[in-house]
Amino acid sequence: MDYSPAALRRWPDLEGPDLPASDAADRLILDESADARSGARDGAISVVGDGYGALALGAAADGATRIRVHQDALTGERALAANAERAGLEDSVASLALSGELVRGATVVLLRLPRSLDALRDIAGLIAAHAAPDVVVFAGGRLKHMTVAMNDVLREHFDRVDVTHARQKSRVLVTRGPRDGHDPVPRRETHDSLIVCAFGGAFAGTSIDIGTRFLLAHLPEPPAGADAAIDLAGGTGVVATTLALRHPELRVLACDQSAAAVASARATAEANGVADRVEVVRDDVLGSRPDGSAGFIALNPPFHVGAAVSEGVAPRMFAEAARVLRPGGELWTVWNSGLQYRPALERLVGSTRQVARNAKFTVTVSTRR
Repeated sequence: MDYSPAALRRWPDLEGPDLPASDAADRLILDESADARSGARDGAISVVGDGYGALALGAAADGATRIRVHQDALTGERALAANAERAGLEDSVASLALSGELVRGATVVLLRLPRSLDALRDIAGLIAAHAAPDVVVFAGGRLKHMTVAMNDVLREHFDRVDVTHARQKSRVLVTRGPRDGHDPVPRRETHDSLIVCAFGGAFAGTSIDIGTRFLLAHLPEPPAGADAAIDLAGGTGVVATTLALRHPELRVLACDQSAAAVASARATAEANGVADRVEVVRDDVLGSRPDGSAGFIALNPPFHVGAAVSEGVAPRMFAEAARVLRPGGELWTVWNSGLQYRPALERLVGSTRQVARNAKFTVTVSTRR
């Protein structure tokens, strides 16, 4: 074993001086849980929300084995695997879905608090339903992202919530006494006959964000004359499902790297009766798609990496869309007008024209050169 927290990398996610692979909250969670972990039996530690492996590998370096881990982002999951291999700890950790198997019988759970209360509610309910009766949960985060409401959510499923002293602008909530557990179920909301389903943690939840609404209002009829389309970074599947509903002849691929988004998109497609024509995959951008295999891609690109704003997210998606589009294929993109993505679209994809613009958003179509 050759593990050092300083050696952790974010790859294959974006990397940079302002994008660390671990932080003070990870260190505090490990410190606060040290005694509990030292007494945990083999296979009794679970980790949820571990950004790039700091919690799981920190526990493994302290001697824990058969650690079960869930990370919502596929890039985080792959970073954990790469970091574990470099440290010689790959046999100590295993990535699992957010399901009962992840926490069944666990006596210690290390949790990076999600920013979404619905996501926290899903996770807390799952732990309470499947972990050991004497489970102790160490849920930590940066103070700027923590709210008193998180304590209230944890109290819905645990008898006791203790708050640690803050350190380096981080804090840990320690919970015991699980009760009223349940597996996560998607929330539902109807918008103009479209049923949107969302598990906790999916971007925008059961609402439809205004950028997506603006894109949907201007997509072509039918989309580029194709019999198939891709909804890139598709979130809860609103665009993919809408395309399938508008065009009964169309098959749609929806892809997102978020496990919560993928589960939500599948539920949305099923709720609207188009699951037979909407395939949903968890992918890092379009990594599993062959070159020149698509004629139409719709995209509402994110501009955050976790809590940090990054200008590197969208250009990577543009480049991948260009790779997957066949010559003459179209990329329809909605973006915050202040981000001025058109030069990047011209450079990476091809000729780009503005389709629509309002006070906040711009919709463009780029034709693959």
